[in-house]
Amino acid sequence: MIGRNLLHRSVSGSLALLFVMCVGLSNPLLARTTQRAKARIDKRAFGSLEDGTPIDLYTLKNRNGLQVEITTYGGAVVTINTPDRHGRKADIVLGYSDASGYVSDVSYFGALIGRYANRIARGRFTLNGVEYQLAQNNGVNHLHGGVHGFHKVVWQAREKTRAGGVALELTYLSRDKEEGYPGNLAVTVTYVLTNANELRIEYAATTDKETVVNLTHHSYFNLAGAGAGDILRHEVKINADRFTPVDETLIPTGELRAVQGTPFDFNRATAIGSRIDQADEQLVFGKGYDHNFVLNKKGRELSLAATAYDPTSGRSLEMWTTEPGVQLYTGNFLDKVRGKAGRVYNYRGAFCLEAQHFPDSPNQPAFPPTILKPGERYTQTTVYKFMVRGAKEKP
Repeated sequence: MIGRNLLHRSVSGSLALLFVMCVGLSNPLLARTTQRAKARIDKRAFGSLEDGTPIDLYTLKNRNGLQVEITTYGGAVVTINTPDRHGRKADIVLGYSDASGYVSDVSYFGALIGRYANRIARGRFTLNGVEYQLAQNNGVNHLHGGVHGFHKVVWQAREKTRAGGVALELTYLSRDKEEGYPGNLAVTVTYVLTNANELRIEYAATTDKETVVNLTHHSYFNLAGAGAGDILRHEVKINADRFTPVDETLIPTGELRAVQGTPFDFNRATAIGSRIDQADEQLVFGKGYDHNFVLNKKGRELSLAATAYDPTSGRSLEMWTTEPGVQLYTGNFLDKVRGKAGRVYNYRGAFCLEAQHFPDSPNQPAFPPTILKPGERYTQTTVYKFMVRGAKEKP
């Protein structure tokens, strides 16, 4: 079990620098670029709340022309534009054209999630003999920080200087008892778009009272393009020999079950749709994949957790993280959601790879702990790396 002190240990700067250098040498998108634009950040208005609070949209561009848009509402990633194997760009994440879509959104499109990602059973946990009651916003359970979690607040934004890319720092102070959680939690999330075609997400948090923290990012990916049909032909590989089975309300049972011989074995690249409709109790409970995978790792090193590949477009995604788990969700609850440019997002029209500690850890003593104490610092880093396969080199 990961020790409590390891939850808050930062990834060393030398490891992070080595990672960026290595992927820069191997990234086909980077290698094919012959004319480089200047990396930059642009800002524009994106709407406002009913009380007049302004909402902004920041556009991050790297030297290769890869573009990511991020809104201060929920810290959501609005677009990620990447080329296919023929150099044709498409937006590969689900989202909305303006802030009003995110205000009314119930799917967590592209959002920052907190204070606690995933589910907490019956919305309750106990710290130091005190029971805390949270919102029960997912049946009888608590999901993704509650009704007004981090996905429903306006973050303060600041452009940052970062070698090898451009960065946007978002900050938010979650007040004591917000959504039922104890302690004033000061959160900083930095998005870094690197010239190695990575979207790097760095999280940090401190508290003045013992609390629980489990942050994640919730982009819905369709590597063929947002709204371009289902993702059942996408091939996924997850570096995990075990997963956490759930009950009918999607709360972990506490077991760490081997994936071998089950539809949850993604140790080899496997099409999402190849086994998703098998008569397996876990798939029935989740209406598909909506499960936490226990990554094959020790400690908090930044390591490869999962890959995804769309054979039609050639787009490929790698996910690296310091976290012990990753949730694979296959859009099982999407139902004719109208998104950007009027596109309709349908059932299983995207997948999520959410780096995290395990669901319901505050009530599961055998799971890696998620407690943060005053004087400690929560950190985690997750990197999404964008590539293409089968691309023809330019003469």
